[in-house]
Amino acid sequence: MANRKIIPYNPALKALARKLRKAMTDGELLLWNELKHDKLFGFDFDRQRFIDEYIVDFYCRDLMLAIEVDGMSHNNEEAFVKDQTRQQKLENFGIKFLRFTEAEMKNDMFNVLRSIETTVIEIIKNDGTIKLPAGFDVGLLNT
Repeated sequence: MANRKIIPYNPALKALARKLRKAMTDGELLLWNELKHDKLFGFDFDRQRFIDEYIVDFYCRDLMLAIEVDGMSHNNEEAFVKDQTRQQKLENFGIKFLRFTEAEMKNDMFNVLRSIETTVIEIIKNDGTIKLPAGFDVGLLNT
């Protein structure tokens, strides 16, 4: 794929990421079923990926795209501030973020996927170094 930027990570997070993979929320499982096996335009997404001092729900290295599914634990000011700080730090590495709620995963997957697809296409259009997966419909880039 593209020349991947090397982003540091804390190896101590590996065990926690493994644990989180085994305890995914319903919303995370629903989205994972749409992303795994390169289903989204042929791009490879990891789940519970550790980056720097954080773990993101889903991450595509080739696109430098993180996707977060926020459940009820994110519905307070302290969590909001922590999420924003974390997101800003990771965006400083060049990572793009998409955030969805658990409710959106359960009740509006169609539009969640359209939003992700639109973002992926915009990332590709803005970064000519991304090598497209085999079978990618280049006609999507003309819209």
